[in-house]
Amino acid sequence: MKKIIIVLLLITNIAVFAQTNEPSETPERLVKDFFEAFHAQDTVKLKSFSVEGVKLESVSIDAEGNTKLTSDDYSKFIKSIASIPSEATFEEKLHEFRVERNGLLATVTTPYSFYFNGNLSHCGVNSFQLVNFQGEWKIVYLIDTRTKKDCD
Repeated sequence: MKKIIIVLLLITNIAVFAQTNEPSETPERLVKDFFEAFHAQDTVKLKSFSVEGVKLESVSIDAEGNTKLTSDDYSKFIKSIASIPSEATFEEKLHEFRVERNGLLATVTTPYSFYFNGNLSHCGVNSFQLVNFQGEWKIVYLIDTRTKKDCD
């Protein structure tokens, strides 16, 4: 009986230890949390995921077929999320996560399709550049592509 109790205690401790090491401090977890806050229009959380001065850019093709790079302020992005009317629905469906991690630096890319009021608006790929500050991952650069073509 004593051995059974010891084994149960060991299993319980392993389970508790595994829960405390939940991947909440991983690059993938940060990006998942970012999109949960994005869909909830939680601007306070969205701000908390990035460093001051985070760079935000988008790449697209203009009407003449030229590559266009647009830079924006992260605070402007946050305000635009907050200004989406409550009756509107939007969802950025992420198709996969590709994570490259090297010490304090990580890149997370997520192909996506964006829907507004149930209709496909555009698709592309997000690329998050993250840096680990004292055990906490933060977004330092975010770039995405946007297209209306080949959004399968």
